[in-house]
Amino acid sequence: MKEHNRLTAEENRAFYRMAIALVIPMALQNLINVGVTTADVVMLGKVGETALSGASLAGQVQFIMNLIFFGLTSGASVLTAQYWGKQDVRTIEKVFGISLCAAMGIGIVFFGAAQAFPRELMYAFTTEEPVIQEGISYLRIVSWSYLPVAFTMIYLNLMRSVERVVVATWTYFISLIINIIGNGILIFGMFGVPAMGVCGAAYATLFARIMELVIVVLYINWKGNPISLHLRDFVKFDRYLLKDFVVFSSPVVANELMWGLGMSVNAAIIGHLGSAAVAANSVAQVSRQLIMVIGFGLSAATSIMIGKVIGEQKLRLAEAYARKFIWLSVGITLAASLSLFFLRGWIAGSMTISDQAKDYLLFMLFVVCYYAVFQSYNTTMIVGVFRAGGDTRIGFFVDVIGMWCFSIFLGAIAAFWLHWGVKAVFVVLLSDEIVKIPITTWRYRKKLWLRNITRELEN
Repeated sequence: MKEHNRLTAEENRAFYRMAIALVIPMALQNLINVGVTTADVVMLGKVGETALSGASLAGQVQFIMNLIFFGLTSGASVLTAQYWGKQDVRTIEKVFGISLCAAMGIGIVFFGAAQAFPRELMYAFTTEEPVIQEGISYLRIVSWSYLPVAFTMIYLNLMRSVERVVVATWTYFISLIINIIGNGILIFGMFGVPAMGVCGAAYATLFARIMELVIVVLYINWKGNPISLHLRDFVKFDRYLLKDFVVFSSPVVANELMWGLGMSVNAAIIGHLGSAAVAANSVAQVSRQLIMVIGFGLSAATSIMIGKVIGEQKLRLAEAYARKFIWLSVGITLAASLSLFFLRGWIAGSMTISDQAKDYLLFMLFVVCYYAVFQSYNTTMIVGVFRAGGDTRIGFFVDVIGMWCFSIFLGAIAAFWLHWGVKAVFVVLLSDEIVKIPITTWRYRKKLWLRNITRELEN
């Protein structure tokens, strides 16, 4: 590391204080969000493979929607984090208004599609009729949560960029408790309530999302909240700010869509290899999310901290922060992957799935162990470092090359033309992060992300 990029002892202490204050709550949020999915997977796994597979594949619809929301907030956070460094609160409030309007519109589209075309959506992921029927039942109920999710997810994610992260942690924690209790009562039938199976999981998720919305509305009206929502910001947009929002958010939304659609195509490819492969993949993907909770928290903290110091015109600190976050992210994810490696036998043994599915799962968990380390490196670069400085376009091209032109293309050939086995296809589908590493490393060294993108706007 070059001497001028080293942090002083005081700067180093300040870095870790700020990083810990951001990463721990956001890692907990990620863990809680994964916990909601995990609760569904574990409890429906006790019901059987068909219910688990149906709910898992139906969940791909909200997965895509959430990725669009994440793209919107990531692009908006490029602006809000840097304006937070300038302490321009009024401009941040305007960005909130633009983001929430866009998200509510997207939520309406997804809700309408899930209600009108549930069979067509499920058929994109599997051709097994029992799985499709379970998925339709789940989708028609859980889609009522899409609008509450549109509002709460956008608002809570943007609050991160102004260093207000604890409210989201508490919101999602309460949601998790409600979801787990609701799952137990409604899936299996407790306290006189009839067992509802996959429909029970959907209702529990819906109730939890409604409670999230209630908590967020209460927080918005709390006098200690630094960011206010104004009706005029939902109906009249600053044209320069709207232009910046589109410029920086559009590539991120496209990036997240390409990545999300890629993950859904992966699920669809595996979905056509049988219910045993789908059930194993469902557990493997939740396991991947669990060991990435801190890595994803670090990438979000990277974007916030680097964006803030860039807004303060402290480019030397921004470069030093980037180096530290990259090493932290890879190191922590490696430790988590090693834990998964030693626990994979226990995880497979705890699931009520067929012996074939357990065999697939053991292998998939092994692949996930090394895949997560590469994913952590690339995510910290793309989501954290690059987006913090407005370099939002590179992620789109990286995912097009790594996923669509490589892993998905070759995975489809392996599955449908060469007729390789499930394990071989899974390895090919999870090879994209390896391909991305040379591209992200080259882009990082170009330092195109080290720039201030704020404007002087009339408030």
